[in-house]
Amino acid sequence: MVLAGFLVVIPEQMIAQYRNRIINIHPSLIPSFCGTGYYGLKVHEAALARGVKVTGATVHFVDEGTDTGPIILQKAVEVKEGIPRRLCSAVSWSRQSGRLCHRRLI
Repeated sequence: MVLAGFLVVIPEQMIAQYRNRIINIHPSLIPSFCGTGYYGLKVHEAALARGVKVTGATVHFVDEGTDTGPIILQKAVEVKEGIPRRLCSAVSWSRQSGRLCHRRLI
């Protein structure tokens, strides 16, 4: 099972039954910007606010904690100079269409 943007806590019994068979894709390089309260655009807003030079994504096994399972893979990307600090407000997930929507920055 693959979770991406899944905001529901998985019951411990299910985690135990499917140990190391449930993975999550988290939009930061764990251990940065992860855990309770860090999801979706909040992760990117926090990274930009902190002024990081590198960010990325992490694929990890799901365990009983929040973003605490063993890491499978991480991919880093450079945060280039000049990226607007309001970039995150220009990108939103449309729950109705299930698509990533981009608004034009002025």
